[in-house]
Amino acid sequence: MTWRANLVQKSLTILQKHFHLKLKVRHLGDCGTSTQSPHSVVFLSGFQQANLLILPSRLANDFEDFCHRNPAPLPLLYRSKPGETSCPPLAGGADVRTDVSQYCVYEEGRLVKTISSLSSPDLMSEMVSFYLGCSFGFEGKLREAGVPVRNVEQGRNVSMYRTSISCIPAGAFHCHLVVTMRPVPAALLDTAVEVTHLNPLAHGAPVHIGDAALLGIQDLSKPDYGDQVDLQPGDVPVFWACGVTSIEAVLCSKPPLAFSHSPGHMFLTDIPDSPDSTIAASDITNTPRLKPSPELMPLCFPISQNPLLYSLASKAAVERIRQLEMIIGEDPGQRGIRALFVQDELLRSCLALSHSSSVAITTGFPTHYMHSPPDETDGPPGAIAIATMLLSLGKDVTLLTDRRAVEMTGAMVDEAVRTGVLKAAIPVVTFEGSGPEAAQNFLCHHGDTSKPRFDHLVAIERSGRAEDGNYYNMRGINIKHLVDPIDDLFIAARTISGVSTTGIGDGGNELGMGKVKQQVKSLMPMGEVVACDVPADFAITAVHSAVFQIGGGYAVACGLYLLHTCPSHRRYLRKGLGQEAAPTSEQLQDWSSCLPSVEKEETFLSTLVRLGIRSGKTGNLGMEVDGLTFHPTHSRIISRLLEGTLEACFIFKPVCV
Repeated sequence: MTWRANLVQKSLTILQKHFHLKLKVRHLGDCGTSTQSPHSVVFLSGFQQANLLILPSRLANDFEDFCHRNPAPLPLLYRSKPGETSCPPLAGGADVRTDVSQYCVYEEGRLVKTISSLSSPDLMSEMVSFYLGCSFGFEGKLREAGVPVRNVEQGRNVSMYRTSISCIPAGAFHCHLVVTMRPVPAALLDTAVEVTHLNPLAHGAPVHIGDAALLGIQDLSKPDYGDQVDLQPGDVPVFWACGVTSIEAVLCSKPPLAFSHSPGHMFLTDIPDSPDSTIAASDITNTPRLKPSPELMPLCFPISQNPLLYSLASKAAVERIRQLEMIIGEDPGQRGIRALFVQDELLRSCLALSHSSSVAITTGFPTHYMHSPPDETDGPPGAIAIATMLLSLGKDVTLLTDRRAVEMTGAMVDEAVRTGVLKAAIPVVTFEGSGPEAAQNFLCHHGDTSKPRFDHLVAIERSGRAEDGNYYNMRGINIKHLVDPIDDLFIAARTISGVSTTGIGDGGNELGMGKVKQQVKSLMPMGEVVACDVPADFAITAVHSAVFQIGGGYAVACGLYLLHTCPSHRRYLRKGLGQEAAPTSEQLQDWSSCLPSVEKEETFLSTLVRLGIRSGKTGNLGMEVDGLTFHPTHSRIISRLLEGTLEACFIFKPVCV
């Protein structure tokens, strides 16, 4: 039996006993004598808890709209009628005036006092109560699943932080997102994500995993609410949207009068905290809610160490991208270099690119040093495919090339735009400096490493520097005189926080393949000589350059499309804010039009041939890449990638309950 099935069974067997205990806790609260801490209620009750906000009735519609626009921090369980002190759908016999152990009173957005009850006459007559889901509701489930809950272990309230991320405003209400932080051992991140994904009314899955500074939180030891919780060795900070965002909304929007629970002093409902009961409880509101689907269960992947960052994508999206990886890993040319393949490098690169905002792409391998131009057809098609998908997703894109190739590259870009292969024109730039200082000045505004121009560099079939400082084609011929030192940018990027790199190659002599240098040296012909010494964070390799350098770049484009049609990934990117659960039809049409197609790529290969760019393996000036003709080899690969991508769209349609 899985931990989840075991957990549900345990919950069902103890609900009766916990229900009587909960009534006892509520009764003690009514008498003003409760000594239960918030944490003891969490683990003894077996019931959902709620954040509470009480507002003047004239502001109620605005705040309800604010909740719907920001569903992760403000999952609305129930909105009362004006003056209503009970909440029958949530808790029979409850009285909101006395069932919270401590209330906060706000006047004009200022906390003026805390009180133990709201029982004064007429205090509630024109007020509306909002009951919001609370993350304390999943702490018991985390512990049951074997995930340590550090704040409980340390006898502290959970840490809560005000972020720099703005919620979606509605009417009178606006504020920054508030998050809770719970340290989770790295090996248990997937478990923590799965447990909380199954509790959408308790804020659902995390909205950020990794460095707090990416949320605008400068010091984890100084929470804005709650207590400091210490990380243990091997822990990763994990952040969930927090209902205290409602208090921030009061502080920012300044209603004349408002009441709330005091952070950590929650309202206890009658709703069991099992996932099935949570879903059923969504019927108490008029808002359709997404049912947690097994296919949409998020999985967690590390994508950066500096700063530390993990990303989420659904099981369905991950499986589809892995299928793309299998397609581009086929070997019609029988070059036998599967040993360089590293699973999930494609996935992790796509995730990192999805989080990026400004990407520089470089390509160009002058293997035909006896011809002019000396370049081969392997890299440019994939580079343009990645660029056009990034543009459609709103990223800034720059094409980085050698000084000798500026005119040719500019003509290539212009023709790609004219024929509809590239969505829009992109700047073409060169880097001709040398050394770390020149590279830093190029990558960062005024050389300031806190202000990088690019947050991701992509090299696709770009000649890479070997250990001896030279550049070699697969025949072992030194072509250094034709290559500018763009490798220095990849080396410098390793020391600049927030800049990731991807290398795409097939032979081991391409920029970025330094990550698999030892395998290249031991397994590839002339590997000891030609192996690239410069690594990338993500080294996407495949068994055949013709299939991969066309198919590989296309696989990145398709992977980005799949991620941006995946609700789990989109929610994570948006930090759980915004009502949009799926891309609009206009977005889908735009993105799908930027996917590779046989027609577009045949057109672009024709452009390369007209510019004098030759097949890498044979040197032929014709419709082939590395000796394999466009039809049927490349056209078949493109069709399979496109079919596998577009067939996946139905998987990501949300299911409402």
